[in-house]
Amino acid sequence: MAHVSAAERRPQLIKAAIDLMTREGVAAGSTRAIAAELGVAQTTVHYIFGSKEGLYRAVMDQITDELVAHVKRAAPEDAGFEETIIAFAQSLWGTVREPTSHHRLLSELTMFALRVPGLNEARQGHYQRVIEVTAQVITETAKRTGQKLAESPETVARFFLSGFDGLTMQVLVALPDETAERTGLRALVAATVALARGDLELPDVPTA
Repeated sequence: MAHVSAAERRPQLIKAAIDLMTREGVAAGSTRAIAAELGVAQTTVHYIFGSKEGLYRAVMDQITDELVAHVKRAAPEDAGFEETIIAFAQSLWGTVREPTSHHRLLSELTMFALRVPGLNEARQGHYQRVIEVTAQVITETAKRTGQKLAESPETVARFFLSGFDGLTMQVLVALPDETAERTGLRALVAATVALARGDLELPDVPTA
């Protein structure tokens, strides 16, 4: 059998892990099962990634890269501010509804990472990257359309993503309800646009 270098095997194992956990869930993603998915020895996984946590970090990074690339492509270049946010939200929502996008798996991994100290950095890095890219889309859209922002792009991005995460969680845990999903997404877009334009004022709510 021809020798396969670690550099070649690494993306193969990441894909095998994604395929397995997409089908059977994060709990099924042991190093033994992932190795079997690709047909290699379990020691190969540990040699390349060091541990299961190392492999999971690589999986989260890979899916985050895919999501970030999708987000960057989502915003149209010739629409108004509100129309751009609508298109952006619809495109991103498509990744939640489409199983092959791995968005749901990333949500599961993010929750799993809350209880695994070795994955905290990957979880935080994923969310920060998504915030930064979303804020960049908002900044560039505002500049292109001449829309003055009443709040910082990061504040608007965090507001949108918080609501989007809530809608995503409803899809993960509740029965499918396309009408409720469309209503929720429309409300989130309307509130995000209102916040950006200054029509929605953020109250001073103490956190402690």
